[in-house]
Amino acid sequence: MNKLRVGVVGVGKLGALHAKMYAQIPKAELVGIIDSDADRARDIASEFRTDVYSSLENLLRDVNVISIATPTTTHYQIAMQAVDAGVHLFIEKPITHTLAEGEMLVRRAKGKSITVQVGHIERFNPAILAVETYNLQPMFIESHRLAQFNPRGTDVAVVLDLMIHDIDIILSLVKSPVRMIEADGVAVVSDTVDIANARLKFENGCVANVTASRISQKKMRKMRLFQKDAYISIDFLDGKAEVFRLVDSDQASDRRTKLLGRIEDGSKHRNITYERPKVREVNPLRYELELFLDAVESRKPPVVSGDDGLRALQVAQQILETIERQSVRMV
Repeated sequence: MNKLRVGVVGVGKLGALHAKMYAQIPKAELVGIIDSDADRARDIASEFRTDVYSSLENLLRDVNVISIATPTTTHYQIAMQAVDAGVHLFIEKPITHTLAEGEMLVRRAKGKSITVQVGHIERFNPAILAVETYNLQPMFIESHRLAQFNPRGTDVAVVLDLMIHDIDIILSLVKSPVRMIEADGVAVVSDTVDIANARLKFENGCVANVTASRISQKKMRKMRLFQKDAYISIDFLDGKAEVFRLVDSDQASDRRTKLLGRIEDGSKHRNITYERPKVREVNPLRYELELFLDAVESRKPPVVSGDDGLRALQVAQQILETIERQSVRMV
């Protein structure tokens, strides 16, 4: 089997995990890594038996694929160099620091037939994978993503650091243009917004209420979906999902379905059921990278494309602009 030659740019906490996964994936050969911290790079290279590169140009010359796990403000410059070198890209979210950068990157990558996948890892969380077989058509969404403070990531607002995960999931589920955004947020312990709430209204009538905080006492990563005849609860932190449905009494069910009650509607009987969908045992990052490499090999669109990353970034930027306008009015 011909292996894809892979490099990792940036081996901080997340980039080191990329290197670890690539070292384990059979179709990947971890050719080398690069990082501004030379000592850190040597330690990671030694751990995963790969080489340290001193220049991005040399690394790009030796690989087919790179993962970019550097600060967001550097994504564009690194990614454009890779595209021009004919190297396929996995970019940790958000795709770029600005929407204009993202648009130029995606356009250039398409012109050169370069695969770009954006690291919205929650798309590969066992909890969301568990509800893939359900007909999800949410009309109201409530999400909370709360984290304890960590200086890493404070170079961008919490909307781009944490909330963008839920924005991406919501856009993938609703599949309708955003019609209106209301948002508020404040900076508490950093120079950027640390806690934010946004209300997204879609053209199809769906409403999403999204909260993100990086100054919470406890972690929480939950999303609740409400739609006709169903309520779905997704816990990204615990990797589990729960489904409550209203179904016809004669509808077939499996052993995981529990009957909670019955509704009488004239001559028609409907059952209220509870299900815990079977959860796949997957490592989300490894699965995400495996599917990215599959997309590179097959030349098929990746699960989370550059366009997907752009849409999430666009909504995130609109939320930040709305928060900024609110702040100006309050001064």
